[in-house]
Amino acid sequence: MGVRERERVGRHRRGFLRYGAALGAAFVGSHADPLYAQRPENSSPTLADSTKKLGAPVGPYGERARFETAVRRQAKTPTNESSWTFTPLEDSRGIITPSALHFERHHGGIPILDPAKHKLMIHGLVERPLVLTVGEIHRLPAVSRIYFIECSGNTLTEWEKPTESGVQGTHGLTSCSEWTGVPLSLLLIEAGVQNGGTWIVAEGADAAVMTRSIPLEKAMDDILLAYGQNGEALRPEQGYPLRLVIPGWEGSAQVKWVRRLKVVDKPYMTREETSKYTDLMPDGTARRFTFVMEAKSVITTPSGDQRLPSVGFYEIRGLAWSGRGAVRRVEVSTDGGRNWSDARLEEPVLRHAHTRFCHPWRWDGRETILQSRCTDESGYVQPTREELVKQRGLHSYYHNNAIQSWKVSASGSVRNVHA
Repeated sequence: MGVRERERVGRHRRGFLRYGAALGAAFVGSHADPLYAQRPENSSPTLADSTKKLGAPVGPYGERARFETAVRRQAKTPTNESSWTFTPLEDSRGIITPSALHFERHHGGIPILDPAKHKLMIHGLVERPLVLTVGEIHRLPAVSRIYFIECSGNTLTEWEKPTESGVQGTHGLTSCSEWTGVPLSLLLIEAGVQNGGTWIVAEGADAAVMTRSIPLEKAMDDILLAYGQNGEALRPEQGYPLRLVIPGWEGSAQVKWVRRLKVVDKPYMTREETSKYTDLMPDGTARRFTFVMEAKSVITTPSGDQRLPSVGFYEIRGLAWSGRGAVRRVEVSTDGGRNWSDARLEEPVLRHAHTRFCHPWRWDGRETILQSRCTDESGYVQPTREELVKQRGLHSYYHNNAIQSWKVSASGSVRNVHA
């Protein structure tokens, strides 16, 4: 074990011991808590006897248990084709989002593309233009990486007043998957980028012909031409058979159903980087090409629309992520931001991926406000809503990464508030 690995394990062990001590403190004097309720002597739980009949037979493709009901929720939009659905973050386990629950954002519906016929063209300022079949791309050296994707419109409803009631609506336009594919740099090297090539223009095969300009520097760094998600082929709504995955950048740039990559000498100023996906500032100017998704976190339990059944111990849980790299710290406040305590980061803590955090808490039955804030490896700290509005104003639509507040009432109900 190397020095860095020993240091990492040591930090994790110390953090776990601190968490254990806090957990013990949360339980002190809590034997009236329902968690400590005792069954009558000689009693046992009443369970249905599943051993008296055969279970279900084997099948060709797995399904979840019928008792599990988490689903994506669609936004109210004029059409179903230009719309989006939210991931149920409150039901997430670990950091990987099931492919079937990964959020959606489409501008012209989901195309049906036959991988036997679909091709990718790479042209423009290159020495050797390429036209590749999906099969040829599958034969190239592949890598697998865990990355989050977040729509820049995530939390867009919360700028002026609390609008969505639960975490699925406030923060559900982010998901995290293991993506498999070919480094885009490999294909660009093979094509031979000419002097003067500084951007690429990526074009999708959907009815909206989604098109985004991407700096060549990023394309040569860590962009993935993906064809796999969570161990199987991409789902149609996630760009089957080919899509771009751009670590840490806004979702709209990660063109799905990609069919063409053109190397150019400047951005093309397409619809999705002029009239859309720009941020209007207080002085009337607009931020453009705001690719990076800044550090963000949210408590998923307890959160809006949930109810605490009684006083006593609860584990506060949530997710944090940053387009700048790895999450280094998450703090939790149980008194509306007056005091903050370090939460425990659960392994793995990866760059450009969701990170799960937890914090022990004993609710005393009084009204309070729960918040979380994260700090990433660059030192950037997630801002309060007031700090964000002071800088950006209230005409922004995208990139809202403000601290989220959940108000716990004396009855145990939890709701979305601005604090």
